[in-house]
Amino acid sequence: MSEQEIPSPCVGVCSIDDSNGFCQGCFRTIEEIRQWWDLDHAGKAEVIKLANARESAVFGE
Repeated sequence: MSEQEIPSPCVGVCSIDDSNGFCQGCFRTIEEIRQWWDLDHAGKAEVIKLANARESAVFGE
């Protein structure tokens, strides 16, 4: 049984914030963005989890 593909979190706002190293649109690091298509399901899920945590920290949620 195959797992459902996790879509890229890219929202088309591709700009790395120099102060924290995260994309201002998806909150991934440049390395996470580069590796995205080579990651397995678990790796993509982990990147999404980290990006969500970064977004929450930035916006104080």
